[in-house]
Amino acid sequence: MDFTSIFGDFTAMAPIIILLIGALIMPAVQFVGKRPTVTWGVALVFTAVSLIVNILMLNDAYVGETWGVYGYDAYTGLMVLLFQIVLLLTVLVSNSSVETTRLHVGAYYALLAGATTGMMFVAGSSDLLTIFVGVELTSISSYALVTMKRKDARAAEAGVKYVVIGGLSTALTIYGISMLYGLTGTTDIAAIAETTQLTGMNWMFAIALVSMIAGYGFKIAAVPFHMWAPDVYEGASSPISMFLATGSKKMGLGVFFQIFLVMFVAGTACSSIAGEEVQYLFAIIAAFTMTVGNVVAIAQNNIKRMLAYSSIAQAGYILIVMAVMSDYALSSGLFHMFTHVFMKGGAFLVVGALICAGIGEKISDYRGLAKRAPFLAAAMMLFLFSLAGIPPLAGFTSKFFLFSSAIDGGDGATSMWVWLAFIAIINSAISLYYYARVVKAMYVDKGASTEKIKVPAVFTVAVAICVIFVIVLGVYPQLIFDFCETAAVALLG
Repeated sequence: MDFTSIFGDFTAMAPIIILLIGALIMPAVQFVGKRPTVTWGVALVFTAVSLIVNILMLNDAYVGETWGVYGYDAYTGLMVLLFQIVLLLTVLVSNSSVETTRLHVGAYYALLAGATTGMMFVAGSSDLLTIFVGVELTSISSYALVTMKRKDARAAEAGVKYVVIGGLSTALTIYGISMLYGLTGTTDIAAIAETTQLTGMNWMFAIALVSMIAGYGFKIAAVPFHMWAPDVYEGASSPISMFLATGSKKMGLGVFFQIFLVMFVAGTACSSIAGEEVQYLFAIIAAFTMTVGNVVAIAQNNIKRMLAYSSIAQAGYILIVMAVMSDYALSSGLFHMFTHVFMKGGAFLVVGALICAGIGEKISDYRGLAKRAPFLAAAMMLFLFSLAGIPPLAGFTSKFFLFSSAIDGGDGATSMWVWLAFIAIINSAISLYYYARVVKAMYVDKGASTEKIKVPAVFTVAVAICVIFVIVLGVYPQLIFDFCETAAVALLG
């Protein structure tokens, strides 16, 4: 389909424009439509149309489309697709969630669309300032989404912590960007890479680098910048917790790829700028992030907090990409990001569905769930086992690719990151313990009631979608992995 005749010079941003229009009119739709279902339907339509347009654009005819500092290529299209899937799942269940039905629905869907627009804009940006603007659009929208449960003290506390930590993150990021601009006279990432390749690394570049790693480290909840995540995920509504864990965090990881991989790898050798020091820095952050996330998750009794710490650990796994810095590692990281959307997203959807049925958030509240809600219990078991890396589920396949990228040094050689892969494997084994606690509660422990649980049909549909992809991507990874390889080449080639 020819989108140029519709969007003209802005064709590269067509999926963003559609979603942005939806975000702008959503508050007005609430007052015209009166019923929340109407606003939900309009939000769903705009999300679906944006998704379809992006899928149609993911072909050679539109690869290379640009508008200013925004470009549409295989990497951009794939990341935009990931964010659209997250938004679709979030919107799909929001109208039936007891945690979101009493909210100002027009503002709620507008903020969701606005946050996703920021993520999508980041995915195609090649300049530090435009990436910064996109990240802040997502962050500010997310602050409001977390605090929309106005009568919930936990939401208020989570919102305050999120804003304070987010402000610190923003300050560190803009400081690092200003330092780089002062050094190179540009905010274009490729131009910065060329300049630093010629001049070499100095103490100012090192300060800028550390500031930006810390600033964006908050966005992905990497250790030691992770303490906000459990409180925010617990305080927010379940759909928003899912949105943050599967969407916002992926945007932060995408920022790491677009800035640091392009700066250190694309078009030049990593050693030409900072050598192995940068790789070791990311390797240490990855090791601590996955270890702290998994170890602390063991002590959690609240299912949301457990999933939050699990999400921190998953970010640590994906940070292996930043240590290895290869095409294969990036392909594997992108694939794991997709599988994580369905694994972790599905788990949060099950939690949200059970909250609708009056089930609490403690792991002990899930006792006997297999008899009361067989499908939800089976789905949760699949999601948790997939997160732990049990074959033949998607989590096993994506972890296999990701961990093997740390072992494979190319040309049959062994990589120097074998120790990092070993730590990741040990952490996966640790995670199985606290995931098994939930499965034990559902299938072994006896619950206080045996009455069947009824949940909204849309939750069942959304959970079923996630189950299908967790199984299919486990046995047929090429469905997504081939696109991930193309996207990696587009970014680093």
